[in-house]
Amino acid sequence: MKYLLLTLAVLGVVVSSLALHEHYRTYGDSPCSINERWDCGVVNHSQYAMLAGTPVAAIGIAGYILMGALAFFRSYRLLLVPTFAGLAFSLYLANIEAHVLGVWCVYCAISLGIISLMSLLTLGTVVAQVLRKPKPA
Repeated sequence: MKYLLLTLAVLGVVVSSLALHEHYRTYGDSPCSINERWDCGVVNHSQYAMLAGTPVAAIGIAGYILMGALAFFRSYRLLLVPTFAGLAFSLYLANIEAHVLGVWCVYCAISLGIISLMSLLTLGTVVAQVLRKPKPA
């Protein structure tokens, strides 16, 4: 499980880095502008792309690095906290994309998939550890 979670964390860093690059891009059309419903430029240049003066994508990078470190050390119970916090925040942002902006970001949707999978895998791992633990005699 360690290496699967590490791989997902690395993929999360890559996707968040692409979103951060889009956030700071100032020229031309967005490379992920597919149509009027899918445009990373609109999402990453909106007021919702910043949190306390920091780009949301940068927070995502830091979060995935933290999750990767916890997975590396097999601290699965601790990993539950950032994965579910990240999942909740990603769902909040997806709600904004769907109901406020009316535009979706490909990178954000991929990140939502990654953090969803990480959350489920981490929860499954912790539950399996609890169920396998021998009961004291």
